[in-house]
Amino acid sequence: MKLLFFKQYLKSIFGSILIIAAVNVVDAQEKIAFKPNKALLKTIHRNFIDADKQYEFLKSHLPLDKFPKNYNPKTDQYEFSNSGWWCSGFYPGTLLYMYEETKNKTDYDEAMRILKLLEKEKNNKTTHDLGFMMYCSFGNAERIAPKPEYKEILVTSAKSLSSRFNAKVGAIKSWDMKDPSDYYTIIDNMMNLELLFWATKATGDSSFYKIAVTHANTTLKNHFRNDYSSYHVVNYNAQTGAVKKRMTAQGFADESAWARGQAWGLYGFTTMFRETKDHQYLDQANHIASFILNHPNLPKDKIPYWDFNAPNIPHALKDASAAAIIASALLELHEYVDRKTAKKYQAVAETILKNLSNLTYKAAPGTNGGFLLQHSVGHTPAKSEIDVPLTYADYYFAEAMLRYQQLARKS
Repeated sequence: MKLLFFKQYLKSIFGSILIIAAVNVVDAQEKIAFKPNKALLKTIHRNFIDADKQYEFLKSHLPLDKFPKNYNPKTDQYEFSNSGWWCSGFYPGTLLYMYEETKNKTDYDEAMRILKLLEKEKNNKTTHDLGFMMYCSFGNAERIAPKPEYKEILVTSAKSLSSRFNAKVGAIKSWDMKDPSDYYTIIDNMMNLELLFWATKATGDSSFYKIAVTHANTTLKNHFRNDYSSYHVVNYNAQTGAVKKRMTAQGFADESAWARGQAWGLYGFTTMFRETKDHQYLDQANHIASFILNHPNLPKDKIPYWDFNAPNIPHALKDASAAAIIASALLELHEYVDRKTAKKYQAVAETILKNLSNLTYKAAPGTNGGFLLQHSVGHTPAKSEIDVPLTYADYYFAEAMLRYQQLARKS
């Protein structure tokens, strides 16, 4: 009954628009001829082999009750986290991506081990990051080898995430503040909506879908400037939903374009179009892509500086994590656009993957603490995780490489 209701709900909401949009997407896909770069495919294959070795090295240094967070190559020091850290899902998620390519059961077994430590976070209602934590991990586990327990974990996680939604604001709260009238929502939160879409498809309960769409629409309305760059943080009035302030936390300044924030927006609205076929989300993703790819401060190697408005460009640090996210997003987005735009997106994604695969960014085996990529930037204003390897850089790099391989196989 729930599933029937949901289908009727979608039909009533989108009607013929949904059908037309779906036809347009199919038509666009038929027009696109993906021509893979054979040399890049060989590089990707090599990268996964090296990743196996690196993660074996990382695992040997990982305490049994901890998750990898980062590694400082200057001091040879690791930083680990507990399961409640927002990045806890990336380590098992990367292992599962690696397993898909290499079929190395050691990767799968290690992912299963660490998932047991992560499972309790399904009940965590203090974080907006359950998509990162649970969908990037258990979502991939469910996709590769479905189990009833995975469904329960993911649905419970979606319910916990939904508990942070405020209908008056129309958004999921990111951070709990001392002032009850403050309601902080960050652009990163677009990445957690995929879990909610999955939950509706798995249960037929449309409430998850409605929350995701409402949150995306509120973000679309309030998070972006006229040039389609995004603020990192919007503080709403919790009682009225009015915008109190737009600002940054991890970027250079309130009015600057923090690179990873732009990547989150690009990826998030691409996902929104995939899940709803609503063209306003496709338009937004294309606008964000245009801002990123046409920005005068985007380097030729397409690995962005940590902030597009960093004060010391061209000497500012670059952020491999932002580049990996952008590459993965563009490889999906290119399937939804016209041939000319698709070729541009593919070319940029290929450039990023090639450059992340060279010795500047990809660590030599046995170095970098076992992480695959070097030179990511976490939180510059807080002087935290600056120019170090980060788990989400590896995750989205692996995802982008898998997406490239899958597109090549379909071509």
